[in-house]
Amino acid sequence: MSRHLVLRLDAPLMSFGGDTVDNLGIVRDHPAQSMVAGLIGNAFGYERFEGAALARLQARIVMGSLRLREGARIQDFQTAQLDGGDRGWTTTGRLEGRRGASYDSPHIRYRDADADAIVLVVLRLEPVDESPTLEDVKGALDSPERPLFIGRKPFIPSRPIAFGWVDTLNIATALEVAIGESDDRSYRSQWPVDEGDRVGQRRQNLTDERDWVAGVHTGRRAIAQGRLSANKATQS
Repeated sequence: MSRHLVLRLDAPLMSFGGDTVDNLGIVRDHPAQSMVAGLIGNAFGYERFEGAALARLQARIVMGSLRLREGARIQDFQTAQLDGGDRGWTTTGRLEGRRGASYDSPHIRYRDADADAIVLVVLRLEPVDESPTLEDVKGALDSPERPLFIGRKPFIPSRPIAFGWVDTLNIATALEVAIGESDDRSYRSQWPVDEGDRVGQRRQNLTDERDWVAGVHTGRRAIAQGRLSANKATQS
């Protein structure tokens, strides 16, 4: 048996970033491995330049997710008028100028998000005795060093993210247990292919890890997708 931490992602708006095509920022149905690593790293207070610490955290995460409430997919229409003399604050706390030309037309882009959705994430860290431990993660999420957000900085969670513990053999079973025994519905879910076999599951390869030094997504992770329900929680 392995101990898993349950995260409940619940917010008026949330987004799990996918591939950006031109000015269209699409979102995934499930959080990326890199997003969960970034969320936990933010709770610990990791800085952007701490690429090695973030990469190690990401490599240790074994996770799956389940859409407990689908919500509604919405699209935000954004415009920005750029002027050569515009200045703004950066994440490093320095005032930065553009040093560019002015544009007569506004910069236009579209950004998708999920409204009123709830997503459960179950995860463990391997090896279990390496620092930070899973208990350290829960402590950081309960008392984060910085404000937490789900996908984008304005997307603030509605409630504490750390939701509880589940002791199971694998990720698929942990998701089923996290649903709750009184719920007989099934939900769209995603978990590693070697973390539980379920009838009707589909295999897919994801590129959802991040090279924290280069700042690009990389890697290849095999996952299973299917519908999980609480009445299958006794499966291995």
